[in-house]
Amino acid sequence: MLLILRKSVPLHRLPCRRPLKPFLPPPSCPRRLPLLPRAAMGSVAGDAARLAYPPARRDDSVVDNYHSVQIPDPYRWLEDPDSEETKEFVARQAELAETVLSGCPDRENLRREVTRLFDHPRHAAPFRRGNKYFHFHNTGLQAQSVLYMQDDLDGKAEVLLDPNTLSKDGTVALSTYSISEDGNYIAYGLSESGSDWVSIHVMDVNNKQPMPDKLSWVKFSSISWTHDGKGFFYGRYPAPREEGDLDAGTETNINLNHQIYYHILGSNQSEDILCWKDPEHPKYSFGASVTEDGKYITLGIYEGCDPVNKLYYCEISTLPRGIEGFRERQEMLPFVKLIDNFDAQYQVVANDGDEFTFLTNKNAPKNKLVRVNIKNPELWTDVLPEHEKDVLESADAVNNDQLLVCYMSDVKHILQIRDLRTGNLIHHLPLEIGSVSEISCRREDKEVFIGFTSFLSPGIIYRCNLAPTIPEMKMFREISVPGFDRTSFQVKQVFVPSKDGTKIPMFIMSKKDINLDGSHPTLLYGYGGFNISITPSFSVGRVVLCKNMGFVVCVANIRGGGEYGEEWHKAGALAMKQNCFDDFAACAEFLISNGYTSSRRLCIEGGSNGGLLVAASINQRPDLFGCALAHVGVMDMLRFHRFTIGHAWTTDYGCSDKEEEFQWLIKYTLQHVLCTSTENSPQTNPIIGRIDRKSGHGAGRPTQKLIDEAADRYSFMAKMLGAQWTE
Repeated sequence: MLLILRKSVPLHRLPCRRPLKPFLPPPSCPRRLPLLPRAAMGSVAGDAARLAYPPARRDDSVVDNYHSVQIPDPYRWLEDPDSEETKEFVARQAELAETVLSGCPDRENLRREVTRLFDHPRHAAPFRRGNKYFHFHNTGLQAQSVLYMQDDLDGKAEVLLDPNTLSKDGTVALSTYSISEDGNYIAYGLSESGSDWVSIHVMDVNNKQPMPDKLSWVKFSSISWTHDGKGFFYGRYPAPREEGDLDAGTETNINLNHQIYYHILGSNQSEDILCWKDPEHPKYSFGASVTEDGKYITLGIYEGCDPVNKLYYCEISTLPRGIEGFRERQEMLPFVKLIDNFDAQYQVVANDGDEFTFLTNKNAPKNKLVRVNIKNPELWTDVLPEHEKDVLESADAVNNDQLLVCYMSDVKHILQIRDLRTGNLIHHLPLEIGSVSEISCRREDKEVFIGFTSFLSPGIIYRCNLAPTIPEMKMFREISVPGFDRTSFQVKQVFVPSKDGTKIPMFIMSKKDINLDGSHPTLLYGYGGFNISITPSFSVGRVVLCKNMGFVVCVANIRGGGEYGEEWHKAGALAMKQNCFDDFAACAEFLISNGYTSSRRLCIEGGSNGGLLVAASINQRPDLFGCALAHVGVMDMLRFHRFTIGHAWTTDYGCSDKEEEFQWLIKYTLQHVLCTSTENSPQTNPIIGRIDRKSGHGAGRPTQKLIDEAADRYSFMAKMLGAQWTE
């Protein structure tokens, strides 16, 4: 089994497909330390016995009392990532992992082929600010994508911001950005080595010169400019007391007392205006966004990762001395409480003055659009009712009085043009079976850019002209991968009955016309949490597995995700978490019973919440899998809430501090059962931890690290499953 761990820093969930319209959903995507499986994994018997596992000190004096249940925690000392003992433990585990990985025969074949297929130009959708267009581009193997600007879409593109110049190894990444309305300034956040801590900087777009502004201790923040271009809103935490000696990349202190500030361009961060805080609720997090007309600032308030939020607003134009006037008054902005409970989610879609259109799941688990006059909030009107089957994923105001609506239907996206006032359908936009990865538009735009991907499509950007009576949708750019022939592969979707009879969607990708004789090495991927949907997407690594090693690659859309709305999410959360593991096991059993593979040739993979899924699955069904890849998983289910932003994940998992929820968690938390010596252990195959000490939870990793990790984890898997390389 392979456990892939990185620094203990969590990742927040960023806006999906609408990166140009600032909105801050709550933090999510958790992980921490690994569980050990209780029986053999893999098909290379005896590997573990030949390995010299580094000794790990057990401190049996550490025992916690959870509601009269005694729980030993002998490795508590590993919770200090900066101690010399922990550093030594990590170094020796990394050495052991390298010993095993260097002996995987196809490691270099995988690295070479993944590198070759990765080396292709990639573009993101363009967007406009002021009189300029902007877009991201990667020539192929650049560590980080580069932000370009141009006067028009046919003009010469100039580099505006190249993160690759900021570090030798590409580990400084652009984590967030926002360009002012007039296009004159860009505020951007930089993250080092995968840390969630961000420093915000400002650049003059016209002369490409950096401004002196630097904002620290920023985390889980969007950036939203006021339309006068004087400054922007952002979120941060108070600086830790031990700031001078603290490594912002490895500290694990709990994150409390999130705050919203307004930064005036050219000023020192110490002069920033505190716009909102809530010391009575230190675990709340906030997101501030200026409406597209510039009239209002909206404030989203979150208590965890559930799709629910409070929503307040402040009318900027009514402030007598503007936002700057609050610098001297030492008062927070006078927000009006429109929604002051956590009953549902509310996202701003558009506003005409005081009349707002929201996307909400209020009495609509698959989402709907509603409208209200915020000055007269007693009357709410449905604009687009909840669909009976499909999930309303997003809605964007375009072409002044229209909506671009994205539905998810059985884990595949559908695009429609609807009337903003009535919600009535105007047009269906043609789209292959796959995922909308990005939508670039603003309400004033008659032209929209749409990013698309699928298992067999590396990426297409469509340019949709909404001015004609019938929209014109043309290909603007298509990503081409050298050596990839989509006609050699097939993808199908099946629906697998789970333990309780619920039908679980699963995509199966393979070479065309394979024989279902149970012989194929197979990779099964899952996530199942936090209302996050795993939709079809292109992966170079998975293509190489199918093409060169004969793999069948599967993605299971188990409960806990958002594939069928909030009811689907809740059916895999809290007391119902076991459904996730049952769904995943059912998909594995389907692949075996239908002749795709056998248990000894089946590997499971997941990251973050999916890492927990993999760990729980091998604990509960060690007979069902031949290998497991668990990336950056949440493993310490009794203590995760005590570190960084872990407290936000209790909305999906529960919290061991509460007796009822402790009983949920302890059922799938395995304790020390493996024996204390390799000679007598039932574990006969390797358990290793691949630890990258210059990466975080996953965001912002440079291209070379992505390639190296793919080569390592998949060569380990190939060895465990007995898969062979073919050219």
